[in-house]
Amino acid sequence: MVWFYLILAGMAEVFWSTCMKLSEGFSVLKFTILTIVGMLVSFYFLSLATKELPLGTAYAIWTGIGALGAVIVGIVMFKEPANAARLFFALLLLIGIIGLKVTSGH
Repeated sequence: MVWFYLILAGMAEVFWSTCMKLSEGFSVLKFTILTIVGMLVSFYFLSLATKELPLGTAYAIWTGIGALGAVIVGIVMFKEPANAARLFFALLLLIGIIGLKVTSGH
């Protein structure tokens, strides 16, 4: 269950970072509120995950999911570049996330 919490925390991070972009510098109230709610949800599930997982592992995977998710959202929703270099480094993020999971001992 702890890994499920961590995945939810990472997905909530992608959600709030997307809402933060859509808030246009916190000037759009709806997306500002969604950003704050997403942050609270993300931190809550991260806190549940850190009850059992080592902090370094949980935090690194949480930020990795958020970073990789933000890259994907940026490419799909905001038409950011999807060149070979960006995709290569996104793949490295994914490999790092998987590597930390596999070597965590949990």
